Amino acid sequence: MVGDNTNIRSPLLPDRMQQADFFVCDIFDAAPKGDMASMEHPIFSISTKPDRRIRRYENGQNFVEVTPSVKGLATVHDRDVLIYCISQCIAALNDGREVNPSIRFKAYDLLSATNRGTDGRGYEQLRAALERLKGTVITTNLITGGQEELDGFGLIDRFKIVRETREGRMQEVEIKLSDWVFNAIRHREVLTLHRDYFRLRKPLERRVYELARKHCGIKKEWKISLAKLQAKCGSCSTEKEFRRLIMNIVRQDAEFAHMPDYAVSMENDMVTFVNRRSDEPKKLPPALSAITLNAEVYHDARDVAPGWDIYFLEREWRSWMAEMDSDLPRNPSKAFVGFCRKWFETRGRP
Repeated sequence: MVGDNTNIRSPLLPDRMQQADFFVCDIFDAAPKGDMASMEHPIFSISTKPDRRIRRYENGQNFVEVTPSVKGLATVHDRDVLIYCISQCIAALNDGREVNPSIRFKAYDLLSATNRGTDGRGYEQLRAALERLKGTVITTNLITGGQEELDGFGLIDRFKIVRETREGRMQEVEIKLSDWVFNAIRHREVLTLHRDYFRLRKPLERRVYELARKHCGIKKEWKISLAKLQAKCGSCSTEKEFRRLIMNIVRQDAEFAHMPDYAVSMENDMVTFVNRRSDEPKKLPPALSAITLNAEVYHDARDVAPGWDIYFLEREWRSWMAEMDSDLPRNPSKAFVGFCRKWFETRGRP
C-alpha cells in the first residue's frame, strides 16, 4: 500500500544508558540498624586474630552453624558493612522507595558513616571485610521474614569493586546481600543501634551491646548468667578469662559510662544491663496504642503460646513494633498471633 511504511523508526534515539538493577546508597543520615537474627546469635567472630573455627550454637530448637573461609570468620567489625546497607535500605523503605538485594555504595561514605578511618588502611580493611563476609558460610534453621533457610549461604552472595583510583583505592563497591539478610530487611526484622556503637573499640563490647539491645530493648533491665553470655558472644576464652574481660567492661562503664543505652554491672556471675533511659516516660505512638484486639484473637494467641501471660505478650508486641519503627500491620490480629507463635518457638514455656 502506497505510503505504508512497515519499518517505522522511533524519533527517539535508543536508550544506551543501562537501567540500574541495584539499590544505590545515598541517604546521608540513615539511622544505624542491625538485623535481629544475627544480634541474637553469635554469627560474627569477636577475635582480633583470624578465627577459623567451625562454630555451632543451639538455642532450643534453633541452631546456627558458621563455617569460615581460609581468611577466617567475618568479624563483628565486618558487620559494619551489613549495618550500613541495612540502614540505607530501611531508610529508603520508610521514604516509599524500592530496594534491591544488589546494593551499590561509595566506599568513603561507608567508612565515614561507620566511624572508620578513610586513609589507605581503612580501604584495605574494607576489602578484607568484604572477602570474609563473602567467604563465611552459615547453615541455620532460623527464620527471617517467615522463610526458613536450611542450605548453606554467605552473608553476602558476591561483591565487586566498581571503581578504583589510580592509586588502587576503591571508590565504589557493589554487593549482593544474601536472601537471609534481605528477607530481614523486607520484613523489617531490625533494631535501631546507637550511633556510638561504631565508637566502641573492643569487639566484645560491640557484641555485648548488641545482645543488650536485642534482649533489654526498652525494658528497664535485663539479666543473664555469665556462662550464657559467653555462649551468646561466641567467645572461646576460658571462663576465668571471659569473667576478667567482662569485669573490665563493667569497671570502665562505671567510670566513663561508655556503653551506649545500657549500664552494665556484674555480681555473683550474673550480668545486669540497666536501660539508661528507663526513667523517661515510655509512650507508644498513638496509632499503635489505637490497635484493638478482640477475645477471639487472645484465644488464638493462647493456643500458640501456652503458659504465657497473653497481656504481657501484647505489651511486648506493641513495644517491639515501636522499636522497629515499622508501618502498622495490615492485619494486626494475624500479626499479633504470629508474634506469639514465634515467641513460644524461641523461648518455649515460661
